[in-house]
Parts: sequence; C-alpha cells; structure tokens
Amino acid sequence: MKIYLDNAATTKTDKQVVEAMQPYYTEKYGNASSLHEQGREAKQAIEQSRKTIADKLETLPEEIYFTSGGTESDNLAIKGLALAYPEKKHLITSKIEHPAILNTMKFMETQGYEITYLKINEKGLVEIETLKNALRKDTLLVSIMYANNEIGTIQPIQELAKITKENNSFFHTDAVQAFGKIPIDLNNVDLLSASAHKIYGPKGIGLLYKKTGIKLTPLLHGGGHEKGLRASTENVPGIIGFAKAVELSFENMQREFEKQKQLRDKLIKGILEIPNSWLNGDFEKRMPGNANFGFDYIEGESLLLLLDQKGIAANTGSACSTGDLKPSHVLLALGLTPEKCHGSLRLTLGKETTEEEIDYTIQAVKEVVEKLRELSPLGKE
Repeated sequence: MKIYLDNAATTKTDKQVVEAMQPYYTEKYGNASSLHEQGREAKQAIEQSRKTIADKLETLPEEIYFTSGGTESDNLAIKGLALAYPEKKHLITSKIEHPAILNTMKFMETQGYEITYLKINEKGLVEIETLKNALRKDTLLVSIMYANNEIGTIQPIQELAKITKENNSFFHTDAVQAFGKIPIDLNNVDLLSASAHKIYGPKGIGLLYKKTGIKLTPLLHGGGHEKGLRASTENVPGIIGFAKAVELSFENMQREFEKQKQLRDKLIKGILEIPNSWLNGDFEKRMPGNANFGFDYIEGESLLLLLDQKGIAANTGSACSTGDLKPSHVLLALGLTPEKCHGSLRLTLGKETTEEEIDYTIQAVKEVVEKLRELSPLGKE
C-alpha cells in the first residue's frame, strides 16, 4: 500500500487542472504580451483567471498579482513595501514563520531594519497582547502566517490585523497553507501570499494580493508585466492551472474540511495511544488535515525511513528544511527541548486520503515507534 501523507509539502496536481493547462502548452501558446491573435488569446485567459481567483477571494481582479510562488510573493510583500516606504524601519513577525519570511527578515536586518520576532504560546498561537506590546510608531509592517506549515495552527488573523491597522501599520499574511482550504477573510489585510501547488495546482505559480492604494517597489526589472509590479513573461499555463485549482478547492472546501478533520481526529486519537507521545500545536485551532506528533526516545529521521519502507510518505516538519539536522524552529518556539524536537512526525492529509489509509498508518506508526524504542537505550529504560 502506498500512502501519501505529506500534503503540506506539496499536492498531486489534479487531473482537471492538467486538462485545463494542456492547450496553453500545445495550441494556445502565444506570449500574453504579443499583440497578435495568439497573444491576445493568452492575455484574455490570464485576465479571466485573475477574475476567477479574485471572485473567490471576494476582492478585485486588479488586486491579484501572479508570481512564481509563495516565496517570491513573501519577498515582494516585505522588500517591496520597505522600498516604497523607507521612512519606517521596524518590522514585526513571529518566531514560527516559514523560512521564506524569516530569511527575508534576516536580510532586512542587514539593510538597517529592526525586526521583532513575536513569541508564541504553548499551543503555537500569537497572543493579541504580545503584538500590542511590540507595535511602535515606526512599525512599517506586521507579517503573521495564516496557518503554520509544521503544526497547522491557525492564527487569529483578523484580530491581529485589526490591531495592526489601528497602529497605522501594514499587515501581511503568508496564507500558503490556508488558501483554498479554509475561509480567508481579507478585511484589514493589506497583503496576502498564496501558492498553487498546495491546492492540487501546478508548481512554480503563486500570487500576491495587494490592496488598492498600497505602494510596492518591484524587485524584478524588465518588461511591464503584472501592471509593472513583476517583470517576466507570464506563465500562462501555470496561471490557468492555478485558477482551475482555486475554482475546485473553493467549491469543495466545506466538504473537504469536514472529511479531513474527521480523519485527522481519528489519526490523532489512534497515535496518542502510544505511550510518551503528544500532539504539537492547538487541537481545535488547526488545519483540518494537519497532525504533528512528538515521541520520546526516538529520532524522527529513523521514523520517517521505516514508515517509508511501509509505503507511507510523511515528514518531520517543513519540506523546505529537509536535510537540516537542526531542531525545528517551530517546535523550539513551542518550548520543546532539542531532544523532543527531533522525535517529531508531521502527517498531512489530502483529498484522496481514505479511512483505510488512516487505520493502516496508525498501526504502522505504533509498530515503528515500538521497534525504534526497543533499539534505543533510553527507550528500554
């Protein structure tokens, strides 16, 4: 049995998405910036895709900008805003952001910016008072992710964004994990990043939502693509695929939420029957398909390899950090010791996950954990 439980890393491209993209590789392959018929056809398809996505977000098409993915969108939001409003030199984010945010913030420190990294509580949530105490008159931007990629916790975005706006600062959210899976409220949000490959769309295409009136300085210079904000020949097939993935995910959102939450809860209940195990993150305020566990006396890498032998694709944390032997910054921020961080397992469900697969996974994890503990001197004790 082959079971894929790493959907937070990437998802299988939906067949309907591939079918929607196909003509734009082989038949309607014009450059959207060309004035001839094929170019106009590609341009029209892009603008229809932009409108499709904007409608689902209940915003305006001119507020949607296509990028190469979530990482570029995050960089454009932070660096582009800083370049456009150079008078404010203070930025705020949390300690559990994706590396696309944290490494961008580290770069901004080299450019003379002061960064405040907000602590989280033991459930993985940014508390309102923590942000209130961090805001200053010179705070340009607050960037807090909608949902965490490792532990699945959903942040109180509207409350955080409202406080930020009251301080006359901008608010950005990396919504890569949440977009298309849970309802997104753009009220008080100035900038939002999203990516197609997390919702059964193609890799290499993302978007940045930018509220009308907000200035951003482009990071890429070339042609006047995306209304002058993002130079580069448009990825027409990717944009078409992104729009189709958005259309499908929003149509099926409620049904998928309930299905995945039910399977996730069964998975959590079954695995927590293992002695000396725990759930990382808040049980209620978490993504429906995310379950992140910790186990004493084992190494997460060994757990992954043995599960892989049983046909289960899983992860220990962020796929973007695979190969990094340092403890997860997210789990450390929860207050776990480095030793406890190394015994983590992230299982993320998708729309093709079945109850049979969950039953098999529960049993497999129990067997593998028991086997590894038998080999560990600490486990024997």
